[in-house]
Amino acid sequence: MRVMGRSWPSRETGPRARHVSGGLRLFAMLGLLLSAILAGMPAGAVQPDEMLDDPVLEARAREISRDIRCLVCRNESIDDSNADLARDLRILVRERVSAGDSNAEVKVYLVDRYGEFVLLMPRFSLGNAALYGFPIVAFLIGLAIMFAYLRCPRHKGQGGSDAPLSEQERQRLDRILER
Repeated sequence: MRVMGRSWPSRETGPRARHVSGGLRLFAMLGLLLSAILAGMPAGAVQPDEMLDDPVLEARAREISRDIRCLVCRNESIDDSNADLARDLRILVRERVSAGDSNAEVKVYLVDRYGEFVLLMPRFSLGNAALYGFPIVAFLIGLAIMFAYLRCPRHKGQGGSDAPLSEQERQRLDRILER
């Protein structure tokens, strides 16, 4: 078939067409499988020049780096981030580990320097509990206020008394409706 000077293959219906279609499906499935495998692999942001020579110290540094937040990327560890600040923090962690600091000491050093936000999992404290618990408490208070408002007798029905209209009120209402 020719369209606008270009020739396009026609739709075949024989065994060759099924073979080509099956090949495309296989190629698509292999691509999907490869992308799923690559998605599960670590990002590998750590550069070879950052790594420590001692594998034990490097493993400790990697363990600490997984718990430290990249301050640029927000919800990514410095171990996974390619940001310049994350690189600086990885180097700082390795310097502290090489200096003999424990994992806890390295984290305390980083928290003292950058604040508790640098931790991906903040420590439990009264301030953090209040921060995370406030939305729940506010929601419950709102429900209580709404429940109390709806249970109040003056807000039920039409908002007034249920007494019937007097004859004078009924005549006035009829005059208003006639206009």
